Amino acid sequence: MVHQYKNNGYNILLDVNSSAVHVVDDIVYDIVPLFEEKELNEICDILKDTYAKEEIKEAYEEIKELKDAGMLFTEDIYEPYIKDIKLKDTVVKALCLHIAHDCNLACKYCFAEEGEYHGRRALMSFEVGKKALDFLVEHSGARKNLEVDFFGGEPLMNFEVVKQIVEYGRSLEEKHNKKFRFTLTTNGVLLNDDIIEYANKEMSNVVLSVDGRKEVHDYMRPFRNGKGSYDLVMPKFKKVAESRNQLNYYVRGTFTHHNLDFCADVLSLADEGFEQISVEPVVAADTEEYAIKKEDIPKICEEYDKLAAELLKRKKEKRGFNFFHFMIDLEGGPCVAKRLSGCGSGCEYLAVTPWGDLYPCHQFVGEEGFLMGNVDDGITKPEIVDKFKTCNVYSKEKCRNCFAKFYCSGGCAANSYKFHGDINNAYDIGCELQRKRVECAIMIKAGLMTEE
Repeated sequence: MVHQYKNNGYNILLDVNSSAVHVVDDIVYDIVPLFEEKELNEICDILKDTYAKEEIKEAYEEIKELKDAGMLFTEDIYEPYIKDIKLKDTVVKALCLHIAHDCNLACKYCFAEEGEYHGRRALMSFEVGKKALDFLVEHSGARKNLEVDFFGGEPLMNFEVVKQIVEYGRSLEEKHNKKFRFTLTTNGVLLNDDIIEYANKEMSNVVLSVDGRKEVHDYMRPFRNGKGSYDLVMPKFKKVAESRNQLNYYVRGTFTHHNLDFCADVLSLADEGFEQISVEPVVAADTEEYAIKKEDIPKICEEYDKLAAELLKRKKEKRGFNFFHFMIDLEGGPCVAKRLSGCGSGCEYLAVTPWGDLYPCHQFVGEEGFLMGNVDDGITKPEIVDKFKTCNVYSKEKCRNCFAKFYCSGGCAANSYKFHGDINNAYDIGCELQRKRVECAIMIKAGLMTEE
């Protein structure tokens, strides 16, 4: 499968199965869609009014050389790996600890319902957190590196327990030959110098929730009294970014139907000095007034193109930044299992509620049909694990012929379930936007490589 497109003045060919990318001239670009179906003489006849016959022959031979070298029109060799993944023992490598089902903001788009997750407000006890880490160690097999994300609601509303859990995790490392990588997601309201110092010592990554421009952020992320939070959190977030030397953090925002010009929000964050940025589309039912609609897709794609062109320009000027959705590895990329199955939710990655229930990921919390077990009894519904283990780009018909499948790995299972009632489907708006992001990411790489 070959995907070809034009972006920012570049003619780009992506050989999907090998991940080879080629920036080509017009004649090669025009021959490629004819190459496998037509003989050389037929191609010459079709393109005779545009190119000279000798030019067509020369370009045809170049394409043939690429195909012979396994860099164009390659076969899909990955599907047989699915059998191995299904048979592989489940090893849990990451937990999302819902340390607080409570929040001090009232974000309008919050899928967690101000931290409650379709249930009650609660804070995780140290005892539950301790059992969660014991569960992770017990079910992690020979894997040494383990990940634990402190999530909410707002984790800093339960910060003393966060510290206790981290301390307990460190006490397990040498004894069990494990290494914990702790991360923290926060809205910043309760951040102070002591917490920042602690996070810089113990947290491998910190996610800072901010939506971009002040007016956008304050509209969607207010306090419960309606007052905006931007002026309070931004100075703190800048301090975090600088104290971490602009590494191992990112500011993460959400754009909605109200700010489809989100490129301005990304650039606003970059102009504030942040170098690690993620601004992602809201996922919400059509009934929500802020939801992304199908008719919004052209405008959003236009914004991605605008952002990609500006990011490429800034990178060439040595003042670039990393935009999470444009970060793509064309040299190595993820392993085969990741390419096929994605984040590992429901088998390698689980969420833990404040009272110790286990769910496939944070977005499934509160969906009782996906309650897998608890930290006391472990996984009591292995059939849920098996269902997620078989969720991959070949179990989803929408993914089989999609050029982006090895970059998104089939998309988010939770979004698929929310919109179609089936984790083996795909969230259609998300797919459209993912394809555009992949195209933009490859264009940026191509633009930087052609400058070298």
